[in-house]
Amino acid sequence: MNKKRAFKLLDAFNKAGGNFIDAANNYENEQWDEWIGEWMESRKLRDKIVICTKYAGDYKRCEAAQGKSANYCGYHQPSLRVSVRDSLHKLKTDWIDILYVQWCDYMGSIEEAMDSLHILVQQGKVLYLGVCDAPAWVVSAANYYASSHGKTPFSVYQGKWNVLNRDFEREILPMARHFGMALVPWDVMWGGRFQSKKTMEKRERRGKDVRTFVGSPKQTDVEVKISEGIVKGSSGTWH
Repeated sequence: MNKKRAFKLLDAFNKAGGNFIDAANNYENEQWDEWIGEWMESRKLRDKIVICTKYAGDYKRCEAAQGKSANYCGYHQPSLRVSVRDSLHKLKTDWIDILYVQWCDYMGSIEEAMDSLHILVQQGKVLYLGVCDAPAWVVSAANYYASSHGKTPFSVYQGKWNVLNRDFEREILPMARHFGMALVPWDVMWGGRFQSKKTMEKRERRGKDVRTFVGSPKQTDVEVKISEGIVKGSSGTWH
């Protein structure tokens, strides 16, 4: 998708009432943050948009030489500083509504991460803190540390959750309920594979596979059965 088509899609999203945009410093080799920033600026929409971005992913991996990007990944303080600095510049904004810790690397300390994140909240560069796909015990340890030391806790959890991947429900849901955290599921349609077999066959004849982040674009037998169950359980027309 080029920039013109991306802006057209964002315009339609905004016209329909959408105002919550999820980004990350490493999406599309940093281009996604840049395009979102340009789009918001050209439409004068910053104050009306809730913008989320992420850090901890190696967002300079395509630019820095191998083994030279240690300060651009992980949730330690140097990575946080340079990532937020760059995201604010690319997004053309003074603040980030929700900043997620994208990866749990187990190399930095929870204390350092929460202390550093809290400073950004105090500075007004970040409003709320979130975390992605981390084990419940890590998030719990971080939030207990934050609450007992007067720091800003995580208030949003983003994780994979759909009818085929339900590990989310075992520990993440109870943890989120305990801490009063908002939930932002991703991959809820399993990369577009939750479609009727008829629809998938029609797409295949037209040479249009589903665009999926992980796994094969082809349906497995299990996915076919789940999709059939969704069709039977829905009251409307299947699309």
